Amino acid sequence: MSTKRATKARGWSWKRGRLTALLCLPTAVLLVFPGLVPNTPGHVGSLLETFLPWLGLAVPVLLVPALLRRSLLASAALLLPVAAWSALFGSLLFTWGQAPDSTFTVVQHNISDENPDPAAAARSLTEADADLIALEEVTAPALPAFEKALAADYPHHATKGTVGLWSKYPLTGVRLVDIRPKGVGAGWDRGLRATARTPRGEIAVYVAHLPSVRIGPTSGLTSGLRDESAALLGKAVAAEPLDRMILLGDLNSTVDDRGLEPVSSQLDPPGPGFAFSWPAKLPVTRIDQVLTRSAEVTRVRTLPTTGSDHLPIAADIKLPD
Repeated sequence: MSTKRATKARGWSWKRGRLTALLCLPTAVLLVFPGLVPNTPGHVGSLLETFLPWLGLAVPVLLVPALLRRSLLASAALLLPVAAWSALFGSLLFTWGQAPDSTFTVVQHNISDENPDPAAAARSLTEADADLIALEEVTAPALPAFEKALAADYPHHATKGTVGLWSKYPLTGVRLVDIRPKGVGAGWDRGLRATARTPRGEIAVYVAHLPSVRIGPTSGLTSGLRDESAALLGKAVAAEPLDRMILLGDLNSTVDDRGLEPVSSQLDPPGPGFAFSWPAKLPVTRIDQVLTRSAEVTRVRTLPTTGSDHLPIAADIKLPD
């Protein structure tokens, strides 16, 4: 082969890398329209939505053959998923270290019914100096430890079943929110509602713990009970008379998951920040949520581990005057 032909073969070309370029298109489409993936069998659509940010890893994977093949076509096509991912999640990369624009701070944490030191875990949460702390998996034997550890900073609290709310401000109108799916035995109480009487007015506060989902190699994602519970929670949210509302809870999925649409469609988008909260040892998704109505979440961040399999999250909220 002549030197001229060898140089041309090694150069960049629009003719090579067609397969790589072709794969860029569905990657971009799935990022923007994950709802195109059906939820049967195995709730594959919900599974994709739960881990949607990680679909961006397809970009560096596709970049490798594009570079090896020196393909101008594939390199140009990669701009499609890059643009899609950036539009959806790019702003979340630039929130670290920013001063919060907020008037209210809350902490949400599934503290685990197997936490080896619930008192220490509760005390660690007070370092965020939040106005409200919502906890899930609060067992009856551990409740006195939580009450004692939080009493000085949070004199007002309410519990229903295994969920609890601790507040710096008086709580009124406390009641159980029934989100128990059909077929689940009595005593499964995982929702509460209270009115927090803050210096900026009354706020309806909901704490919820939706049923867990399961992921199996053959069954895919099993989320029937979670979805049924989300529908019940959505009805409670729709019936809430107070305009300003904060929902804190372990919803066992991300807000992109269509299974949470009965709830998420009625509330404002979550605030900036990935704040992956689960699993605590290697967080890959945020299934702990802080959602609002007539209030803006300006930042979401994780807090240090507490011995739970979840990381706590803190959210800064801007309340309207």
